[in-house]
Amino acid sequence: MKNNIDYADFYERVGRTNGWNFSSMNVVSENIGWNFYEEVVRRTRSSDLLLDIGTGGGEAVLSIAGKALLLVGIDLAQGMIETAQQNLQTKGTHSNVRFLQMDAEKLAFPDSFFNVVSSRHSRFSASEVFRVLDTGGIFLTQQVSEHDKSNISEVFGRGQSLGIQPGTLMERYKHELHEAGFHDIQAREYDAIEYYATPDDLLFLLTHAPIIPGFGETASDLERFQQFVETYRCDQGIRTNSARFMLTARK
Repeated sequence: MKNNIDYADFYERVGRTNGWNFSSMNVVSENIGWNFYEEVVRRTRSSDLLLDIGTGGGEAVLSIAGKALLLVGIDLAQGMIETAQQNLQTKGTHSNVRFLQMDAEKLAFPDSFFNVVSSRHSRFSASEVFRVLDTGGIFLTQQVSEHDKSNISEVFGRGQSLGIQPGTLMERYKHELHEAGFHDIQAREYDAIEYYATPDDLLFLLTHAPIIPGFGETASDLERFQQFVETYRCDQGIRTNSARFMLTARK
């Protein structure tokens, strides 16, 4: 059974302190199937308008700012958007980027406005994405698979998708995209190995991502964390897995 997480409160807190920036972690990954925003760029022309749903602190969109005519990043958490605005001011050279607080279920854009819509690890409304995409436009989403960080969930006895059959979310999204009117729906998956260099690197991840509900709120979490590190430490680092799926669809 899925563990309940107050996502709104979590992302507000993390948004103000960190955004969605994990670049400080020392982690090595093996067998990653793709880089999501490289996939977005491959499908984006310099004349396109791009919408990024669940943009976090804007780190990804700012890294591809020169690839589209206009890039709009939205996030439900005001804390995330505040961090994104700060990141934009720091860059200072991207006049074609906008960050807005917005609910993905109620996109405040005209019909057929965007050429490309992306959503990484964020909830979205298939019908709203379809509405704001121009005819022939493409939607790309990468999501966390149910068996992501499976050994961590097993040690802690809880996890954001513990007990849910792998593939459940992907099939649900494929159905929703089809029902919304999309065609040429394509799916890809990978299950990569990750090695975190130090316990602090892994601790940063668990503190800033909703992998273990209420991580650190109980005294036993520290014991379980130490147990995990001792069990899964190897020459390459502390081992876990990164399971992802990506869907692309055309309007």
